[in-house]
Amino acid sequence: MHRFSLIGSILLSLFLLTSALDAVELNWEHDYYNALATAKKEHKMVYLFVGADKCKHCDRFKKQTLSNKELIETMKKEYVLLYMSRDQHAIPDKFEKYGVPMHYFLTAEGKIIAVVQGSRELEGWYDVLDEVELRKEK
Repeated sequence: MHRFSLIGSILLSLFLLTSALDAVELNWEHDYYNALATAKKEHKMVYLFVGADKCKHCDRFKKQTLSNKELIETMKKEYVLLYMSRDQHAIPDKFEKYGVPMHYFLTAEGKIIAVVQGSRELEGWYDVLDEVELRKEK
């Protein structure tokens, strides 16, 4: 019984360490107004991911898509990354809080450029980013 407890503790520690490293790497902002201020200062757009604490589609999107290091680096160059959980954060009224995951692409002034609902696999997410880029240019 003691051996199982030790293995369980080690596995839990590794999981928590991995989760902490993922969170640091993405460096999510959780405050809408801070994200806008940072975007203005850094001349970027804002990517807002609205999710929920217990959302299997949100979790799948994070694991399948947002775990890709190349994608993360690409997004960090262009966007301030803002994650808001409808269960934890004060989401402004202009954003949908249900039907998560919801994805908003915003100017630094908060103007919505594009809205995408649902989870996407990696290639599909690159397609979304390409479409947002085209909308930005208009």
